[in-house]
Amino acid sequence: MFQNLDIMQTSAAMARHAGARQAITAANMANADTPGYRAMRMVPFADIHRANSHEHLRMTRQGHQSGEFTGTAARPVQTGSEAAPNGNTVSLEQEMVSAVEIQREHSRALAIYKHSLDVLRLSIGRR
Repeated sequence: MFQNLDIMQTSAAMARHAGARQAITAANMANADTPGYRAMRMVPFADIHRANSHEHLRMTRQGHQSGEFTGTAARPVQTGSEAAPNGNTVSLEQEMVSAVEIQREHSRALAIYKHSLDVLRLSIGRR
């Protein structure tokens, strides 16, 4: 039942995206001293969602169009950071800031999901 609601799909996709971003940030931090390692970044969720959005289209029959966000466009991209003498482009300061942003994005996704469930409960008369 809840899987067919766009807000639930979007918040779940946002949480999955935050998890994928966290994995990339963790890999960047783990390789901070690896010679020649290139830091990676993931395309922001808003850009991916905007590219996959079907808000202007209306599904008239099952299978007519994909109304669900799959997140398949989420791919890591290399940063344009300046390399250290050993060729490494990881900035631990930038990775720490990124980790905080990711935590906020994940918390936002969970808050959207929770509030959507609250609205559903209120609409059917249960609280």
